[in-house]
Amino acid sequence: MATVPPRRDDLVLVRGRVSGYGRGMTETLPPCPECHSAFTYQADALLTCPECGHEWSPEAGAETGAAVRDSLGNVLADGDTVTVIKDLKLKGSSSVIKVGTKVRGIRLVAGDHDIDCKIPGIGQIGLKSQFVKKVSD
Repeated sequence: MATVPPRRDDLVLVRGRVSGYGRGMTETLPPCPECHSAFTYQADALLTCPECGHEWSPEAGAETGAAVRDSLGNVLADGDTVTVIKDLKLKGSSSVIKVGTKVRGIRLVAGDHDIDCKIPGIGQIGLKSQFVKKVSD
């Protein structure tokens, strides 16, 4: 069986990008919010994931930001107070952040260390949210 080459009008889906064949047109599509697959495509007004079958509107995908959660699943916000749940060794130093250290006034940032804070006796540091729990003041 002979294969038919794509027409110039056909769109080609390549790892989350829709590109016009022979035109150089590109449009970046967001990954699937359910399974994080890069292979998404637009069908009418909805974005669709071929791997898990999830459909969502582009506006809904833009609104939902990933909420930062602590080790118990509580949603964290800027200015919260947290405590450290595990001894944390500091790279390049012999210092250790002890269990139960209270950190006030956290700031949420993007990245793998999603909490920026100032710890008394240590200074400015970035923490991962999986090693803290939210406490009430």
